[in-house]
Amino acid sequence: MGLSKLDVLYRRLLLTKLFIRGWGKPEDLKRLFAFRKIIGNREKCQHLVPKDYPVYIDKVEEQSDCKILDGHFTSPLVHYVPDVMPSETVTAWFQLILPKEWKNKHRPVCIHLAGTGDHYYWRRRTLMARPMIKEAGMASLLLENPYYGCRKPKDQLRSSLKNVSDLFVMGGALVLESAVLLHWLEREGYGPLGMTGISMGGHMASLAVTNWPKPIPLVPCLSWSTASGVFTKGVLSKAVNWRELEKQYCTHTVYEEEIIHMLEYCGTDSFKMGQEFVKNSPRSVDNLTELKMASSIFRLNSNRDSLSTKAAQPFHSSNNAEELMLQGGANMAYVGQALTGANNCRSTTAGSTGKGQMGKDEKKREALQRESLLFMKGVMDECTHVANFSVPLDPSLIIVVQAKKDAYVPRVGVRSLQEIWPGCEIRYLDGGHISAYLFKQGLFRQAIYDAFNRFLQKYPM
Repeated sequence: MGLSKLDVLYRRLLLTKLFIRGWGKPEDLKRLFAFRKIIGNREKCQHLVPKDYPVYIDKVEEQSDCKILDGHFTSPLVHYVPDVMPSETVTAWFQLILPKEWKNKHRPVCIHLAGTGDHYYWRRRTLMARPMIKEAGMASLLLENPYYGCRKPKDQLRSSLKNVSDLFVMGGALVLESAVLLHWLEREGYGPLGMTGISMGGHMASLAVTNWPKPIPLVPCLSWSTASGVFTKGVLSKAVNWRELEKQYCTHTVYEEEIIHMLEYCGTDSFKMGQEFVKNSPRSVDNLTELKMASSIFRLNSNRDSLSTKAAQPFHSSNNAEELMLQGGANMAYVGQALTGANNCRSTTAGSTGKGQMGKDEKKREALQRESLLFMKGVMDECTHVANFSVPLDPSLIIVVQAKKDAYVPRVGVRSLQEIWPGCEIRYLDGGHISAYLFKQGLFRQAIYDAFNRFLQKYPM
């Protein structure tokens, strides 16, 4: 199945860059990775947010078709990873949009997490919440993402997160904040409760549901099992500030010597990525030219000798591959070897002008580009791959809605959600990411209704 031309064109029209300041503070990354290991385990995570966590309602507004409650609370993340959140993001703001009258004894509420660029509440309120009240009498709770809307740091340009670590702060915060809201809604007598989101919002909702200790409907739209492909292979990878990421990766040994060893690779996804880029480069890399951007970003027209022999050795032995894949968390050793080539970039002789030296410099530069890409793949899988989190208690309540030609969220080369969450349902829509968002909102809402009805059939209230 080809990729949507509209997705590619739309991305080209947006000129903003992502991660302009690089990876983020190494100490922040290390703390976030350590915390991920806690929230990746439901038994540990469910005790981080008390059932009576304080939530405050600031305003109640009666409108012609609904009632809107504005509220806030302090993000629990500040209690567990202090000083990692910018001051503007610490307070979590939300809107609860309720029907004037409930259609039956149930008071269903669906929490909607925001997708990329979805600031404030207007978009979700107009396209999802109000139609859901009219069509199904279902309430919606809209949570403002950290780094978005009223939670956007003053020095951040639009939706462009400054650091890679900001995405992980956002994810960790939303997991805990969703638990706060689910507990609060239960205290207030609402139910059944469910979660949804589109694009990044769908993925964040998926991570949040993995830690809820009860069966719960989940409808992630236009998202998949990991965000790593979004930033390494999808059209958004063109917006990544690779030059700064490569520079920092090359000059700071902490990434290779400390951070890599904190990564827990889920299943075989990252291992396969390493095999493709090291063992079969340039053939595998040429696949990226389907989006007509790989050559300009990664300059991947070189031969496989651009990585050192030592770096490539682990991938040429099938025995080593099987052994590493069986070692689970310990299989990050292969990445430590695969990325050692970056050390070579530090030994480049400044001022060398000979053709031989220029050729070596070019090879080192190309190796660094590959290694930075692998490192991005690894850290993204560490914090966003759903296989690094607990399986939801009842995957049959999950309905995933995906676009067949999605160029933003690649599905090739990563594990399927049906493999990770046996029993979940996948619904495929024609078209790509942008067209599905613009024209398929009704199908997203129908999936939500179906998931809630499925819940009531299995767990009558």
